[in-house]
Amino acid sequence: MTDGPDEIPPTDRESPVGAPVIRGDERVAGERAKEAVEFDPDDPQSVREAAETVAAFAGGSLGDDRFYMLRGAAACAALVRAEGSYKAAAERAGDGVTVSFIRKWARVHDLPRPVRRHVAMGHIPPTAAKHIARVGGESRYQLSFAVIDNDLTVREVRAIASEVNDGRPLEDALRERGVTPGELTVTLPLDTYRELRRRAALEDEEPGSVVTDALDAYLD
Repeated sequence: MTDGPDEIPPTDRESPVGAPVIRGDERVAGERAKEAVEFDPDDPQSVREAAETVAAFAGGSLGDDRFYMLRGAAACAALVRAEGSYKAAAERAGDGVTVSFIRKWARVHDLPRPVRRHVAMGHIPPTAAKHIARVGGESRYQLSFAVIDNDLTVREVRAIASEVNDGRPLEDALRERGVTPGELTVTLPLDTYRELRRRAALEDEEPGSVVTDALDAYLD
């Protein structure tokens, strides 16, 4: 993640930057979905609103719950797209808004949709999402799901992201903190549980292998 202050950041989003895809989803946000604000980087009035939102966000007056933080992140991303760089976006937002602040939160908005959905649902703290956004590729998913399944703290996520960016394999960083990558505890209906155990015994396989084969076939 070496993009500088004068570069337009990459995005992993499949939807338009600034669109309230998650914030406007009633299944996630409930009644809060009606409050969702869209920021259009190609609309001058919307860009002005994004700059005002970023300034309020940086100043602490936007609000500190996860939906307001996601709104602030969306405003950061739209402002960067409109201005063409992190540096120009920070200048447009005004005094007290740093390039570092803009970069961190714009990257949160550019996280893949499944990750942002978990942030909106409260499964991943927005402050942890800032550090998840520092790593790239599939590591973003793996670290995100490790947070959900293992209650990693924001401090641990920050340390792991730093280690990964220094070249350490994510799996090693997770194992050091007692996390087994790929391990997931599930609760099954009793009939399904008994059948899984029966099939595994008959095929001389571990239950995890049977589940893996079934999921591979389902997801293919």
